Amino acid sequence: MSEHVLKNSEALYDRARRVIPGGLYGHQARGLLTRGSHPVFLESASGCRLKDVDGNEYIDFLCAYGPMVVGYGNESVERAAALQREACDTMNVPAPAMVELAEKLVGLTPGADWVLFAKNGSDVTTWSLAVARAATGRDNVAVVAGTYHGVHGWCNQLEKGFPGSERSTVVNFDWNDLDSLDRCLAVEGGLAAVMVTPFRHEAFSDSQLPADGFLEGVRQRCSKHGAVMIVDDVRAGFRLHLGGSSQLWGVTPDLLLYSKALANGYPLSAMLGVDSLRSAAREVFYTGTFGTQAVPLAAAVATLDFLEDRDGPSVMREQGESLCSGLREQAQAAGFGVTISGPAAIPFMTFTDDSEFALSRRFAGLCADGGVFIHPLHNWFLSTAHSAEDIEQALSITTDAFSRLAQEREG
Repeated sequence: MSEHVLKNSEALYDRARRVIPGGLYGHQARGLLTRGSHPVFLESASGCRLKDVDGNEYIDFLCAYGPMVVGYGNESVERAAALQREACDTMNVPAPAMVELAEKLVGLTPGADWVLFAKNGSDVTTWSLAVARAATGRDNVAVVAGTYHGVHGWCNQLEKGFPGSERSTVVNFDWNDLDSLDRCLAVEGGLAAVMVTPFRHEAFSDSQLPADGFLEGVRQRCSKHGAVMIVDDVRAGFRLHLGGSSQLWGVTPDLLLYSKALANGYPLSAMLGVDSLRSAAREVFYTGTFGTQAVPLAAAVATLDFLEDRDGPSVMREQGESLCSGLREQAQAAGFGVTISGPAAIPFMTFTDDSEFALSRRFAGLCADGGVFIHPLHNWFLSTAHSAEDIEQALSITTDAFSRLAQEREG
């Protein structure tokens, strides 16, 4: 396995540093992946495969950090987007696609009576808290400590640049710990909302599924105390269940939040709610310059149709199980202890005794050299574009990466 050339990517990065603070930022920040192994810039994508600006090809298990749920350049989605683009996109008022998508989502989602649309996950996580506060007349909200809900001041992980006052009404409880939630519910003035993700999926840590009764317990407590239960399904939505990921555990929230996979790469997010919150949702003012953009709405309808017709969650689960099973066998054969956590469609692998992620970074780099794109610190994603043949080819590359890693460890 020889290291691939990234000369053009590095040259673009040098140019970017002159005109963009840091050269790259956010998820793309240099160092979150592996220096010198992963490309900095990509040229094209198709299905589940990427090509960088140096011509190297990769089987992709990041899916643009989640949005590409039916594959890059999916014919059905792109046809719907093109037809809508020819007719109109951003206008003074919405196109019919907004109503069509709202009807589609309400029809798919247990408990949902209405939908509102925005662009990013952070938009709807913040908007949902405003709706909950307007509905309850309370200010305090509870979230699981350390959970990523976006980049706005109340939830920004790094906090830099935001005053502490933006967090003054946010209280924390622990994942899978209903007793700690009970302490939050006792806060003076009560809670307007409790926000949870369907499973714990922070970067730099193994994913954690909800313990038996945890999500049900959150639901029961919210109902008892008059707090709005919000499920942030921005990351996991449509890969686990088409009616919302929490349906796997038999739980229906009051507000359900989507983005990432909703429109297969087109910028869109959604907040779905129960009828009792309809008035509050109407009264809370929210808008945006591109709020009427029709192409993402049409793309989302086509994405959901594609997933529904092909039982997309089952396809992704099956391919993910094949990938995870193969990785476990390879790790054991190479003498490495690994943990593969999370649902099969959104897996993450960590090495035993690798708290600094040195092994994870090197493994990801070796996989990139061979033509597999994974992330050492962030969960991965499957799409319906990943075929059995893709998984088989990817596993032939990862077994070489494990072998190389074992050789380096030995000397």
